[in-house]
Amino acid sequence: MKLRIKFEKYGSMKFIGHLDTMRYFQKVMRRADIDIAYSEGFSPHQKMSFASPLGVGLISRGEYFDIEINSLDKNKDYVKDMNDVMVDGFKIVSVKALEEGSKKAMSLIAAADYKVYFRDEYKLDINYKSKFDEFMSKEEIIVIKKTKKSEKEVDIKPMIYDYKVADDGIFLKLASGSENNLKPELVIEGFYKYLDKEFKDIYIINERLELYGNEDGNFVSLEDYGKDLSCID
Repeated sequence: MKLRIKFEKYGSMKFIGHLDTMRYFQKVMRRADIDIAYSEGFSPHQKMSFASPLGVGLISRGEYFDIEINSLDKNKDYVKDMNDVMVDGFKIVSVKALEEGSKKAMSLIAAADYKVYFRDEYKLDINYKSKFDEFMSKEEIIVIKKTKKSEKEVDIKPMIYDYKVADDGIFLKLASGSENNLKPELVIEGFYKYLDKEFKDIYIINERLELYGNEDGNFVSLEDYGKDLSCID
């Protein structure tokens, strides 16, 4: 049986990279006495895969990983048992059962929600709500997208699915996944360019809120692909 686990990452744990996060949860499985399945061969490893690695320095309310277990204990409170052995900065939100043959979380991702906050010392000295509306009304938003090997001009407007400006920051629903992937920093960089201002990553704080798959044109939370354990026979 496969389980999908949703967790939060916050506080000082935002400085922990993806590989260390993965190793940490491998230890959590053992401490919480989860009957996780192992691969076969000379170097067995836990059957665990993460949906989307979170960049160092980011906090999140909606991270996911899938595991395969040998058996399900209906008397076990999986959320509580894992939270009881975890350090401050990680929190399990839910554990859902996946149907046989379900796709891995990493292959489902199509979009992600973010909230962007401006640091107090770098807050814009303008009414950025009306300006951001103007920025988003453009037919094209051309930015320089850099990769390890090159950089090129890209129109990111089609990759911004939704936005909302609040007093404390900007909400963004952005393309995410292997085919199209847009980071919130690039959107804000484009906004600063529109304002004819210099931008540096240190000006903002990003929080990832949720990850989604795409079902017939509708975004579905990765959590909603699973079933409550109480519904499993």
